[in-house]
Amino acid sequence: MQKKILNKRYELERKIGEGGMARVYLGRDTRLNRRVAVKVLHNHYASDQEFLDRFSHEAQAAANLHHPAIVDIYDVGQDDDIHYIVMEYVEGSDLKSIVLREGVLPVERATVIVEQAAEGLEAAHRVGLIHRDVKPQNILVGAGGVAKLTDFGIAKSALSTAQTETGVTFGTADYISPEQAQGRVATPQSDIYALGVTLYELLTGRLPFTGESAVAVALQHVGSAPPPLRLANPRLSPALEAIVLRAMDKDPARRQPSARALAQELREYRAAGDQRTQMHNAPVRPPTMANAPPNTAPAVVVTPPSPRTPPPRRAAAAPPAPQRGREFGVLLVGLLVIGMALGAIYLFATARPGDLLPSFGTAVPGATRTPLATVSPEAGGTLTPEVSPTPEILLSPAPGVIGFTEGDAIQVIERAFLRPVADPPRNSDTIAAGLVFEQFPAAGTPISQTTDLRYTVSLGPEVVVVPDVAGLRFADAAAQLRRLGFEVNRTEETNRLSADFVIRTDPQPGTRPRKGDTITVVVSLGNQVRMPDLAGLEEDDAKRVIDGLGLFWSFTDYQSCEKLGAKCDQFIPGMVVSSVPGAGDLVERGSGVTLGVRAEE
Repeated sequence: MQKKILNKRYELERKIGEGGMARVYLGRDTRLNRRVAVKVLHNHYASDQEFLDRFSHEAQAAANLHHPAIVDIYDVGQDDDIHYIVMEYVEGSDLKSIVLREGVLPVERATVIVEQAAEGLEAAHRVGLIHRDVKPQNILVGAGGVAKLTDFGIAKSALSTAQTETGVTFGTADYISPEQAQGRVATPQSDIYALGVTLYELLTGRLPFTGESAVAVALQHVGSAPPPLRLANPRLSPALEAIVLRAMDKDPARRQPSARALAQELREYRAAGDQRTQMHNAPVRPPTMANAPPNTAPAVVVTPPSPRTPPPRRAAAAPPAPQRGREFGVLLVGLLVIGMALGAIYLFATARPGDLLPSFGTAVPGATRTPLATVSPEAGGTLTPEVSPTPEILLSPAPGVIGFTEGDAIQVIERAFLRPVADPPRNSDTIAAGLVFEQFPAAGTPISQTTDLRYTVSLGPEVVVVPDVAGLRFADAAAQLRRLGFEVNRTEETNRLSADFVIRTDPQPGTRPRKGDTITVVVSLGNQVRMPDLAGLEEDDAKRVIDGLGLFWSFTDYQSCEKLGAKCDQFIPGMVVSSVPGAGDLVERGSGVTLGVRAEE
C-alpha cells in the first residue's frame, strides 16, 4: 500500500505502527499539503457492519473534540473496502515503547505526562466521551515531552446509540477497571483507574497485575490489592503512592472525583517540592568505637594534674547548732577512714608489686594480660606511675557458617563468643533457599571477640514471572523480556496477526523460570501461509488443499510430455506436477494459485 492515495487525497508513505484494530501510516494530505497519520482498519473488520457503524459514529464524535492533550481527528472515510481515519501526526513515541526502553521514569517526567493525559481526559469527559482504553500505548509523547491521548476508536459517547453486546468489555486487560472487567458500564472513573495503572507502571517499571491469561489479569483487577509501589521503587514518597493507589481504588466512588482532580493532585504534589523521593546521604559522624575503621586503637588522652593552688578563704560562718546525731556520724566515719588507712599500709608492706596491677575484665584462656601501668619505688619512697602500651586485642579465627541453616549458623557464631548480624536475604544460584551463602569476615579470618559476624541467607535462584507480551511488536516484547533478565529466542510462523507481532511465548505468561533462562518468542509472519508441496496429488485433491489454506485455485496449466521432458515418466495424467507460488513460498491468504498438471495423452 506504499504510495497508495486514498480518495485521491491522502497519500500513504510508510507504516509507522500497528495494533489489534488497525495499521497506522505516515501520510500526506495532498490538498492541504500537511503530514498526517492515517489509521487503516484491518481487513477482517471490513465485513463487520455493526463494528463499522459503531466505529464511524464514535470517531466522528471524537473528531469534534479539540484539546492540546488529545490527538486531533481530521477526517473519517472509506475508499472501496478500506476504512480509515486521518489524524494529527505526532512525531515521537508511544509511552509504552518509552517504558520498555527506559524502565522506571523519573518522578517529575512521569507525573507531568500523566497530568497532561488527565487534562485531556477531562476535556473528553466534559462532552460525554469516555475513552475506555487508556493505556501507555495510547499516549503519544512528542517533542518537548508533550503528551497526547489517541485512539478513541472504542470510545463511548453519551450521545451514541450503538450498544455493546451483553458481557462484552472493551479495553486492555492490563489496565482495565474492575467495573469494566465485570461487564458494567464504563464511566469517567474507569478512565481514571486506567490512568492510575499507567502511572503505577511508569513509576515502578512493572504492571500491578500479571497472569497466564487476560482473564486471570482481569480477575486480579476485580479482587486483588495492587502491591505497594514502594516495594518496587523505595525512593517514592508515601504521598505520591497514595495518589496512585487512590486512582486505582476498586470502588469508583473512592477514586479522584474527576480527571482534572487527579491532574490537580499531581500538580500540587510537584509544587510542594516533596524531596522524599530523593536519596539523602547520611551525616558524617566522627569515628567512635562502634564505627571506627578496623585495626584502629582507641585514642588515649592523658591529662596532666594541675598544680596545687591554695583554696580561697571562706568567710567565717556561724557555728551550727549542736546536733548529737551528726557528732556520732562524724565519729563513725573517722573510725572507718583510720581502718582503711591501716589496711592499705599492711597491703603495701606484705604484697608484691605485681599483685597491685589493675586488670581488664575476665581473662580469656590462652591470653596474655598486659598491664596498663607499673609501679616502682623511687628515692624517698615515692611511687611513680608509668603509661603502658595499648592493651593487646584477643584474636581468634572466624567460624565458617556457609551452607548452614540460619538457626545453626547463629548457634555456631554465639558459641565463638561473637555477635551474629543478619544482612537482608538475597538470591543465590549456587546455594539453596534457607541456607547461609555469604559471611563476613570470611571463615578463618582472625577476628576479635568484639567483632560482629555478618551472614546472608539465600533466597534461592532468582525467578521472574514471564509477562504477557502477546500482541506486542517483537522489538518491544524482546526489550521487556531482556530488561527482566531473560535471553530471547525468536521463531516465526504464519498467523492472522500482522507480521512482526508476537503470537505467544514459551514458557507461557505467568510461569516463573530462572532469571537468565531463554524465552522463545513466536512471531507472526503475517496473514500468510507457507505453500505445501502439491506435486504428486490429483488435481481435485490439490484444489481442496489450496482452499483449506485460505487460498483459491486460479488456473490449471495442462502440460504435455513434450513440455515436461524427463519428468513426464514421474507423473500420470491428471497429477499435479508443480504450482505457482511454489512449495515453501509464503503467500498472503486470499491469493490465487496456479497448478501445473500433466495433460491427458
